[in-house]
Amino acid sequence: MVSFACLGFTDDLLKIKRKNSDGLNPKFKIYGQILFSFISVAMLYYFGGEHVSIIYFPFFKSLKLDLGILYIPFGIFVLISASNSFNLTDGLDGLAIGLSIVVTGALIIIAYLTSRVDFALYLNIPNVKGCEELVIFLGALLGGSFGFLWFNAYPAKIMMGDTGSLSIGAVLGMVALILKSEILFAILAGVFVVETLSVIIQVVVYKKTKKRVFKMAPLHHHFEELGWSEMQVVIRFWIIGLIFAILALSTIKIR
Repeated sequence: MVSFACLGFTDDLLKIKRKNSDGLNPKFKIYGQILFSFISVAMLYYFGGEHVSIIYFPFFKSLKLDLGILYIPFGIFVLISASNSFNLTDGLDGLAIGLSIVVTGALIIIAYLTSRVDFALYLNIPNVKGCEELVIFLGALLGGSFGFLWFNAYPAKIMMGDTGSLSIGAVLGMVALILKSEILFAILAGVFVVETLSVIIQVVVYKKTKKRVFKMAPLHHHFEELGWSEMQVVIRFWIIGLIFAILALSTIKIR
């Protein structure tokens, strides 16, 4: 979290000094993310226990995939994707932090269930030793997020910038890795995934056809162009985020 925050802070600082949107060189930024992600995931792989490289699938709990050493590049992908998707979503007052509150709250429930042997056996989910401490950490993150939302809600008095968006996205992705909920996290963070896909689709299609799929990307700006107010977009995206969270949590009970 600290490493991604430092990367984001450097980007924000350069934007302020240059008085434009040109921050860190994009290549340097992605190289930094890869480096910090590699260090974090490698430490998890070598010190995280014997089942750390196993991927569990929601809906099909008997289906498991042991990636072995390939878990490291997979984990790097998860961290970078989570960090950048959060950053892309942070385009409207209160949008990203509100969605992160939903995701963090759901991860607290998952962390508690995963830390308990009895619940893990009953729900047929992996039991991760020591992850009960994540409940405390996530609780602190949740409290801080509520405090930040108080001032970031429309009209925002403070902005998180890349310092906050990159670090919060990365830490949520890292928690998902620790809890062995990597695939479940993709459902839980569904709005972030959709926002990222909207950018990818827009860029790819425009390069090939010179036509735009969306009026503007990321997706929240598309709905603004359709005439939705900023608060309408934010609240409706929060509702969709909550639906994704409920769907993700409901898969825990499905055997």
